[in-house]
Amino acid sequence: MNIRFYNAKILKLGDHRKFTIEEGELWVKGDSICYIGDGTDIDKVFANPVDAVILWDREIDVEGNLLMPGFKNAHTHTAMTFLRSYADDLPLQDWLFQQVFPREDQLAPEDVYFLDILGIMEYLTSGITSNFDMYFFPPQNAKASVDCGFRTVQTSGLNNFGGTVELLEENYRIVNEMSDLSSFLIGFHAEYTTSKELMEGVAKLAQKVKSPVWLHNAETKKEVDECKERWGMTPTQLTDSLGMYEYGGGGYHCVWFEDADFEIYKKRSLIAVTNPASNLKLASGIAPVKRFVDEGIELAIGTDGAASNNCLDMFREMFLTTALAKVRENDASCIPADEVLYMATAGGAHAMGLTDCDSLAVGKKADLILLDLQQPNMQPENNIIKNIVYSGSKQNVKLTMVNGKVLYEDGKFDIGFAPKEIYRRANEIIGRMK
Repeated sequence: MNIRFYNAKILKLGDHRKFTIEEGELWVKGDSICYIGDGTDIDKVFANPVDAVILWDREIDVEGNLLMPGFKNAHTHTAMTFLRSYADDLPLQDWLFQQVFPREDQLAPEDVYFLDILGIMEYLTSGITSNFDMYFFPPQNAKASVDCGFRTVQTSGLNNFGGTVELLEENYRIVNEMSDLSSFLIGFHAEYTTSKELMEGVAKLAQKVKSPVWLHNAETKKEVDECKERWGMTPTQLTDSLGMYEYGGGGYHCVWFEDADFEIYKKRSLIAVTNPASNLKLASGIAPVKRFVDEGIELAIGTDGAASNNCLDMFREMFLTTALAKVRENDASCIPADEVLYMATAGGAHAMGLTDCDSLAVGKKADLILLDLQQPNMQPENNIIKNIVYSGSKQNVKLTMVNGKVLYEDGKFDIGFAPKEIYRRANEIIGRMK
């Protein structure tokens, strides 16, 4: 479709990770942004006047509200929507091994398909235009995303309880060939659930296909302490010693880092994904976000899954990222709003390898959202960027577009599925669990 947005405030990413807001128009042609400007310089943009003639399928008066890049949920387990509010108020190890793993063993591929759609619906209401998923049955995950028109990057949850390196390679091939909306990067669940033999196989596969590697890393102090007892190294040091990061990658959580871990992340240009709500709820700790920033290590933000969060809401994650950093460092000036907004948009895109979705610019994919500024929580407009991070909420998301298609607008979905049917299936799935 060809869509013209006009009378808009447009959030653009400039130099030094700084955002600016311009007023004007943004045009979408097919799946990409083809024009941003005030509408008077078309002849300068298009060398051939014929190219400037676009038959609009739709023209949207933004009415002075804000167009911005969609949020990138850089770590999640989407289909864990079925465990929302099911296994709460437990430490991570008890939560995972006594509650989560036994129920996940009962999931069928069809279950994951519909549970993914439920998660995608929630992402859209939060202005999330892509997610970095780790879960079972990757081809089913990818199909759910493609069928909805949503963009998903996946990595593997391979561990001692399920999967093989051979299956990981097969899923890598299948998902990456399925659609431009689906992609796959090499990974495994975590050091504490994965044998050294499997980790060595993951490293070799990553080198073979030239892929980054991703894993849960240093989420709890117990995880790190027990890894050091087993191997004499932290999870970061161990995975680096196995040759995991020849082509980059990073870790989810990254709460309990040591000096040598920061050095490895700097040396390998790895990315840390912070998950503040999940870490708080599971009492895992507060990530050293300021140290990552000071060291020049790129950061992204993720919600984690609905079983440990329980809300797939990037507005809450942004606020917690900055607020917890300020408390941890006893410094109200650290991690300003611009930095957090960058993590939630461009930082997540870079973690996921989506460099064509990281900002609003001509030639980039049309993965964008429209925020309603005409709400009490966004007024007055002293600083719109700070309003987004410190007072913004899902109620401000008027429209979510992925790949040039409007999937969510004014509380209604256009994903090919009736919400009530998805809710019914989700309740049936958890209802049969033992």
